Amino acid sequence: MSSLWTPGGEHRVDPAPPSAPRGTGARSRSEIETPPTDAELDERALTDLAAFERQLLATPAADVVANHCYGLFELAALHLRQQPPHLEEARLAIDAFGAVVETLEGRLGAAGPTLRDGLAQIRLAFVQLSSVPGAGEPGAEGAGS
Repeated sequence: MSSLWTPGGEHRVDPAPPSAPRGTGARSRSEIETPPTDAELDERALTDLAAFERQLLATPAADVVANHCYGLFELAALHLRQQPPHLEEARLAIDAFGAVVETLEGRLGAAGPTLRDGLAQIRLAFVQLSSVPGAGEPGAEGAGS
């Protein structure tokens, strides 16, 4: 008999029977886990999707929209941090961010003031970076209004 050391301790291992292919050990077919079928995977996906939908429905829409706005802010900041800055890509993200925040003024709940401040800051950063000679793509002017 051999033994196998694992983090859980040492375990005795019976050698494979002579008829078993090398490396399979003495495990019976019932001990081997079979991969899930496509139908089982589809059912799991539908179950996960239903759970996600319940969670989403339990969250106020203003919070979900605000979360997307934070993502647009981060996208713009990411493009502005590049060397040289990706001004046109940042401009698109900033304009989308501004469109949501300004259109939904007063409807974004507690996140509204933070989003307005973030919009002002990212617009200022864009203007500052676009005014640096040779920064970003040619012909990039200020973003949003």
